[in-house]
Amino acid sequence: MNRTLKHLLVLASLCVPAVAAPQAFDFKDPKGVNNAVFKLDAPLEAINGSANGISGTVTFDPQNPATTKGRIVVAAASLQVPNPMMNGHLHGAQWMNVAAHPEVTFEVKALRHVKTDGDKTSADATGTLKIKGVAKEITVPVTFNYLKDKLGQRVPNLKGDLLVIRANFTIKRSDFGINPQAPEDKVSNDIALTLSIAGASPRP
Repeated sequence: MNRTLKHLLVLASLCVPAVAAPQAFDFKDPKGVNNAVFKLDAPLEAINGSANGISGTVTFDPQNPATTKGRIVVAAASLQVPNPMMNGHLHGAQWMNVAAHPEVTFEVKALRHVKTDGDKTSADATGTLKIKGVAKEITVPVTFNYLKDKLGQRVPNLKGDLLVIRANFTIKRSDFGINPQAPEDKVSNDIALTLSIAGASPRP
């Protein structure tokens, strides 16, 4: 009887699906497709630009997305606008001062209002945004798309999973000391940011 019970317990344990462990996703994209887009839309001028020097790591558990943690880094020198002279100003001391502050970072501390539908999770991410040496806690809406076994479709010859993060939010230029003296009719104080990035979790 005891032997039969042991056999049943072993069989039952084999039938229980393994609990998925949190996965680390690397956002340094070898294709250079990951990007952040920024827009300052003032009455007299609209400034549009982007950055593709993105890296960082996010730990994501598809079975428990609310535990997501991580840090996204944007190389400040990768911020670009079409006008070469404006681009020089953007990198200079009044604006981003990339020589002294080479990174823009966002570190996720907590997710709230987490909702998952299939492979897509939406949430409000609270974390620390650091720009030009100024760190502020902000909360932004984000979406996570967990794409199991899709890494090879983005990077040939690699097996693994993808995590796609998208976010749209607005910050104040004056909050981070980004040329705070600039007239707002020409340079908007609102900076609209759009983030569209994919992280890779490769496996053998």
